Amino acid sequence: AYVLEGLVVRIQRLKIPRVIAVLIVFLLFILILTIVLFGMLPVLFQQVIDLFRELPTILTSTKDRLILLANEYPAIVSIEQVDEIIESIRQQIVAYGQHIVSFSLASAVDIITFMIYIVLVPLMVFFVLKDKSIILSWFARFAPEQGALVKSVWSGVDVKIGSYIRGKFIEIGLLWSVTYMVFLFMGLNYSFLLSFLVGISVIIPFVGAVVVTLPIAIIAFFQWGLDPKTGYILIAYLVIQIIDGNLLVPILFSEVVNLHPVAIVIAIVFFGGIWGLWGVFFAIPLATVVDALINELVDRDNAQQV
Repeated sequence: AYVLEGLVVRIQRLKIPRVIAVLIVFLLFILILTIVLFGMLPVLFQQVIDLFRELPTILTSTKDRLILLANEYPAIVSIEQVDEIIESIRQQIVAYGQHIVSFSLASAVDIITFMIYIVLVPLMVFFVLKDKSIILSWFARFAPEQGALVKSVWSGVDVKIGSYIRGKFIEIGLLWSVTYMVFLFMGLNYSFLLSFLVGISVIIPFVGAVVVTLPIAIIAFFQWGLDPKTGYILIAYLVIQIIDGNLLVPILFSEVVNLHPVAIVIAIVFFGGIWGLWGVFFAIPLATVVDALINELVDRDNAQQV
């Protein structure tokens, strides 16, 4: 509801009543949700299943190619090192496979809960959007009368957080779409799955893009070996990341987040350690709140000293 509020406000500026604006945005939200649940997720799950089925073949093929590489360049990598690498990867795959099986066997209740939430959450989104003023008025009764500090901080942070979250969703969607079209055009296997990983990698700044490079490189190497096509895929992925970092991000997040990279990394580690994936996603907005609060307190302290 918080994310969709910005679009509702923009429609209201066209002299459209709020109820109508909420209905338009909500129907658009339901349409996107339906496309994701019934159009994208089945394809994504199918590619995950296909990838797990093909993993033994991928490992065998990769091992053979690495052995050839070891024979040609023994000073770089030995056959023993190849065996150790492949065995380590195989153990990790078995562990993940067991985790997935145990999850699927115990997920019947989770599936029922998920189906209930699929109905309840959109309903809550609709009523929170529709009755925003009523809900805020109710909560305002419990707010402290002397809330100048909160109002001062929130007035600036609200715009930044809303813009950041909406911008992040737009960035994920654009990056996913463009990467998928590029990978599909170049004939890379599991294009939909890999492009999805590229899209969500932006949730973790700096680190996400580097981590996703590994599965892209492995799939490309398995498909083409040391053929130039493997290099072309990696170059295309690098170009996409450069465009995202130097063009898309400045457009979407200009003046939204003014934090040093060290502060961003610390925020990701701290909030991610507390709240997991959601903590990672909201790390930068939360860091913005902390930064605004500290600045406001320092300014007030300096004003009192003067």
